[in-house]
Amino acid sequence: MPARMMNRFNFLLGEWNLTYTIPESSLSSAGTDTGVGKFTKEMNSRYVVFDYATASGGEAKGIFAWDEKTEIYRYWWFENSGNFLDASCEFLDDDTLAMNWHNTLLVQTFTRVSEDKVILKMEYPVVGGGYELIMEVVFTR
Repeated sequence: MPARMMNRFNFLLGEWNLTYTIPESSLSSAGTDTGVGKFTKEMNSRYVVFDYATASGGEAKGIFAWDEKTEIYRYWWFENSGNFLDASCEFLDDDTLAMNWHNTLLVQTFTRVSEDKVILKMEYPVVGGGYELIMEVVFTR
């Protein structure tokens, strides 16, 4: 069952060029970066692993898994800076993966725009309702 549940991630599999845009927000100054990333299925397709590196020297590894006990997708994120986070995930539809980062107020979505383009948005809640964009990454092949 877990391997079948991981098929939902197929739209992310493969190698990607990444273009980062970080708008000025309550959490950071404006900035941009580029990088490369690769999503692969690992260990009999029980996990989807995301490896990435940015032009500015950032590196990270993310691991998605299906939790059979709670029946939710989980995500663990590890950076070469020593930072790490975990999240719960849910597919809103076949083209949109939503993530709720634990112990933060951050939310993130991966949205497939086409076979060769995915947009990641990370947002933070603002006073009065709604969210502000704190990072956008465009994945292209």
